[in-house]
Amino acid sequence: MKSEEKKEGISRRDAAKMIMTGSAAGMFGLNNGILPGNSAAEGQQTVEATLLNKFKAKLKAGKPVYGPFIETIDPAFIEISGYAGFDFVIIDMEHGPAGLSQVQNLISAALLTNIIPIVRTSNATDTAIHQPLDLGALGVQIPQVSTSQMVKDCVKSARFFPEGERGLCRFVRSANYSALPRDEYFKKANEGLVIIQLEGKEVLDDLDNILKVDGVDIFFIGPYDLSQSLGVPGQVTHPKVIETINSIVKRALSLGVVVGSFADTLQAAAMWKKTGIQYISYSHDVGIYTDACTRLLKDLNAQ
Repeated sequence: MKSEEKKEGISRRDAAKMIMTGSAAGMFGLNNGILPGNSAAEGQQTVEATLLNKFKAKLKAGKPVYGPFIETIDPAFIEISGYAGFDFVIIDMEHGPAGLSQVQNLISAALLTNIIPIVRTSNATDTAIHQPLDLGALGVQIPQVSTSQMVKDCVKSARFFPEGERGLCRFVRSANYSALPRDEYFKKANEGLVIIQLEGKEVLDDLDNILKVDGVDIFFIGPYDLSQSLGVPGQVTHPKVIETINSIVKRALSLGVVVGSFADTLQAAAMWKKTGIQYISYSHDVGIYTDACTRLLKDLNAQ
């Protein structure tokens, strides 16, 4: 028998069992699909809490976390990312083709393979933020943010009272379609991750106020958008880009704020890690696959 891959706290196989047990019971007519002490709802809540607690504990301990952006709509890429051991995936609604119904399935694939589903929203509007959370995303990564007021508005849209004013509906997937007690749902929902993308040199004018906004788990610096804003589009290793990112990171760390960024080479990932960046998004699913195919074909032709 193949050895079962296991992350800290919970194995992937156990995660799937805990989520699926209630449904399986229902198929066989056992107690209306609910097993005492081991329902599908309880299992899913355990999986989500375990994933978030482990993720936050790693950040608190100063350790890095890694995950790719997901541009495709095939759950297989997310499942593979989970089996590989990544900490998270970022389902991309800003540049990717996925719609809400597809995002819901991608979130399910992530939870079944023990990996945190984060959704990069299409924009920073209220609806764009709360819809992926209603579908069960354990975090949102919000792009196109450049002022402290925008950050406050994003937090307000992502969290329930007393931390925010997120649109409230209990009949959504994240509340187990109303099966989860309302008070428990509100508390659980406010444990989700709020990640703010700082894009453009404009953030420098309001940086201290931005970094001091409560309710943000991670501030993510997008090197490509920043490079364009600085007049060197795509040149993410340009001295102006590196210097600007380093200055933001230095100020953020002095305030005890967790910082993230994007890397599409191992060298870039190592460089950001050395600067103190912990949340490292490494490439995209399609980029990883393209690189692998290119290397493979080169090796085959060299035989």
